[in-house]
Amino acid sequence: MVVPAAEEILLKLSTPLYTGLILTEMVLSHWHGKKAYTVKDTLSNLYLTSLNLGIDAIVRVFYLAVLLFCFQWRVVPEWPSAAAYWLVLFILEDFVFYLLHYVDHYCRLFWAIHVTHHSSEHFNLTTGFRSSVFQPLYRFIYFIPLALLGFHPADIVLMFSATQIYGILVHTCYDIRFGPLEWLLVSPSHHRVHHASNVEYLDRNMGMCLIIWDRLFGTFQPESRSIPIRYGLTTQPDDMGPVNMVFHEWKALWKDVRHAPSLRIALKYLFYPPGWSHDGHSKTSKQLREQYLGQVKGQ
Repeated sequence: MVVPAAEEILLKLSTPLYTGLILTEMVLSHWHGKKAYTVKDTLSNLYLTSLNLGIDAIVRVFYLAVLLFCFQWRVVPEWPSAAAYWLVLFILEDFVFYLLHYVDHYCRLFWAIHVTHHSSEHFNLTTGFRSSVFQPLYRFIYFIPLALLGFHPADIVLMFSATQIYGILVHTCYDIRFGPLEWLLVSPSHHRVHHASNVEYLDRNMGMCLIIWDRLFGTFQPESRSIPIRYGLTTQPDDMGPVNMVFHEWKALWKDVRHAPSLRIALKYLFYPPGWSHDGHSKTSKQLREQYLGQVKGQ
C-alpha cells in the first residue's frame, strides 16, 4: 500500500485522537442513558471500514498513477504561494466531495455503494467509519480536475484524509453547536439531519467540512427540535449479516432491472434516484417529501 509520508503522520496523529474520543463518547453516552452504542453496530462499522481500506489499498497504486498522469497535463504550472495552494485545494476538494456525495445519493447505482454508510440505526463517532465499501474504485475520478489544476496527487490524497478527520468527528451523538460558524461549517446537528430517515430530512446536508455548498445548491436542511430523528434507512433490511449488509441494495437494484419492461426503463433504474419506479411501487425522496407536504397542507 502506497502511503505518502505526510499522510502517514496524519494517520499516526488521528488514530489516538479517534480512540480517545470514541471511548469518551461511549462512556458518557452510557452514563447519560443515550444508548448510542451497541456491540453489534460498532463491530459492523469496523467491518465496513476494514473492507473499504482493503479495497483502497488494492487500487491505490492505480488511481495515483492516473492522477499523476493528469498532473503532467496541468493547466496551472505553479501556484503563487503555498498558502493559496493549500487554501484553494481545501475549498475545491470540499466542493468535489459535495458533488461525489450528491451523486451517491441521487443515482441509484452509486447509492447501492453508499447505502452502507446510512444503514445504521445509531449515530455516534464510529458511524463515521461506516464506509461506502466500494467507493475507492471510483472516488479518484472526481479528483482528476484537481490534478489538472496543478494540485499534486499526494497533496490531494492528504487533503482528503485531513477533511475526513473532520467529517468523522461530526458523527457524534452529542448536540455540539458552533453558533454563527454553522453558517459556514458542517456541524453535528447538520450531519444528524443527513443521517436521518425522516421524510423531511432525506438527502440533505451533503457537505464534508463546509455547509455552504448545501446552502448554495438547495440541499440544506436545519434540524428541527420538533422532529425527533430516526436513523437508518426508510426501509431497513431484515438481514443485516456481513454479506447482505453490503449487497442488499445491489440485490434490490438487480431485481428491478431484471423485471424492467424495457432497456430504457432498466437504465432509469440504474441512473435515476433511489426509489424511482416506472409503476409507482416505490418513491424517490423528492416524491415522498411532496407527498408528505401535501398531507400536511391537507390537514
